[in-house]
Amino acid sequence: MTPSRLYLSPPDIGAAEVEYVLEAFQSNWVAPVGPNLDAFEEDFARLVGSKYAVGLSSGTAALHLALRIAGVGPGDEVLCPSLTFVASASPIIYLGATPVFIDSEELGWNMDPVLACAVIEQKVRAGKPPKALVLAHLYGQSADIAPIKMCCDKYGVKLVEDAAEALGATYGDRSPGSFGIAGIHSFNGNKIITTSGGGMLVTDDPEITRQARFLSAQARDPAPHYEHSVIGYNYRLSNICASIGLGQLTRLSGKVSRRRTNFRAYAEAFKSLPGVTMQPEAPWGQSTRWLTCLTIDPARSGGVTRERVRLALEKENIEARPLWKPMHQQPVFKGAEMHGGKIAERLFDQGLCLPSGSAMSEEDRSRVIRVVLAEFGA
Repeated sequence: MTPSRLYLSPPDIGAAEVEYVLEAFQSNWVAPVGPNLDAFEEDFARLVGSKYAVGLSSGTAALHLALRIAGVGPGDEVLCPSLTFVASASPIIYLGATPVFIDSEELGWNMDPVLACAVIEQKVRAGKPPKALVLAHLYGQSADIAPIKMCCDKYGVKLVEDAAEALGATYGDRSPGSFGIAGIHSFNGNKIITTSGGGMLVTDDPEITRQARFLSAQARDPAPHYEHSVIGYNYRLSNICASIGLGQLTRLSGKVSRRRTNFRAYAEAFKSLPGVTMQPEAPWGQSTRWLTCLTIDPARSGGVTRERVRLALEKENIEARPLWKPMHQQPVFKGAEMHGGKIAERLFDQGLCLPSGSAMSEEDRSRVIRVVLAEFGA
């Protein structure tokens, strides 16, 4: 009998979410906006330490709006990490701008601050400073924000943080996503909290908030009829989805704790395996361990590769995935400007994400561990 499918990061839904959704139905607030959306935005802004939050249909929509409000348009260049999900880069293209990809650093696998600042300074000297920089925080680990923000502020580059994978993480004593002109969060089904689909733009700037609300609701001008002076989008989060989010927020700390427990259990089980290195936790902040990630160096592992382990897990009906394929290696970005690349390429070649859900049982975790150990003959 085939064992049940074990997913990488499935939704973890509890009773509170059901109560909030039922309340929305009973009060007939099934329209796109409503009191639960207002409450979700307020609670979320308070949680991450930002003054304002705007609930949107996805993290991608939030990033698109943030870049548009930052003035990004045709002819502009926007710096972006190469090692990230495609949604960090796609909105740059939506706006007719050009992505410039930057390699990763070793301590947390995020954008290399030294390299990013060198590229900014190079472009400033050439008379064409980047318009913006998208700083992603990968796999629950904050990037090293301070040196990148300092460089952006010095040269007038708009910093937008893609914290889609890092809700609940810290940078010092603050939340990643609260340092740039805007921060982006995702509530996709595989994230630490989910609204089934959705996202959030957070900011301390009331004008960015005003524009985000305006543009996300089809840019309707104040009038008794439907008047439009600029093109907007249908990007607002629904009151029903926000109801799920309200319940999810009440359990965020527990979700983070359980994912960190998963990581520790995997790390302990694999500590003696040759060539296996767990994703480091950078010294500047605590990771949520959204996904447990590791690398397998075949030169030290006796020939065991990431792909061999992934296929062994798949054979047992266990989902595991490689790390993000770098953007500069993606066909859609062929020929894009890239600075560095060896670290991102190595991480992709050797990196693997293991099942990490916050509702994962010890039995399921042991099932994963047994398969991995067996590939190493342990």
